[in-house]
Amino acid sequence: MKKVEAIIKPFKIEEVREALSEVGVVGMSASEVKGHGKQKGHKEIYRGSEYNVDFLPKIKIEMVLPDEKVHDVIDAICRSANTGKIGDGKIFVQSIEQAVRIRTEETGDDAL
Repeated sequence: MKKVEAIIKPFKIEEVREALSEVGVVGMSASEVKGHGKQKGHKEIYRGSEYNVDFLPKIKIEMVLPDEKVHDVIDAICRSANTGKIGDGKIFVQSIEQAVRIRTEETGDDAL
């Protein structure tokens, strides 16, 4: 099993959700987060004053999947979240040792 975390631009969440649904993802979690990458935010002008916006709003999507779905999920996220501009986001993949569905106590892939 693998955990896939994707950090994307907020306005892309619906496109990404639809793309994931098309490749068979049935469950995921999404959180509003803030952060920055190499670009270190940007400058904005408000009422004539310039100020730095260091942390930009993003959405973090998390899902745990069987190993065989990971490649399709990464492709779906890359296709649907891409704008071609700086700050499109990142995808992280981690190994998961165990999963347990609390209600039925099913384990492993059955718990997904």
